[in-house]
Amino acid sequence: HVQLVESGGGLVQAGGSLRLSCAASGRIYSNYVMGWFRQAPGKEREGVAAIDSGGGVTYADSVKGRFYISQDIAKTTLLLRMFRLTPEDTAMYYCAATYGLGTQDPLSTLHYQYWGQGTQVTVS
Repeated sequence: HVQLVESGGGLVQAGGSLRLSCAASGRIYSNYVMGWFRQAPGKEREGVAAIDSGGGVTYADSVKGRFYISQDIAKTTLLLRMFRLTPEDTAMYYCAATYGLGTQDPLSTLHYQYWGQGTQVTVS
């Protein structure tokens, strides 16, 4: 079982930046994939960025060049650095983890078993 706890959300002005963190604990296998997802009011949850155990990254088109996903050396903390934020980035942001994804879409919510409680990001 994996526990995920997000932090770092808040209120920021358009054009600003924010860094989200996700602390992971529990049994983390070598073939993991971790991702950031977001859900705005009235909208479905969508994938933002994902990183696999080999360091491969995937980004949604809407955040390419503005958001960057990474992990610390111990691979116990997942980070999302967000730049040039716009009001359209306002959402609850969730950290998620899965294993053995293979060729499946790493930005699809369907493939993730473990989820954090979320952290709110509001861009004014």
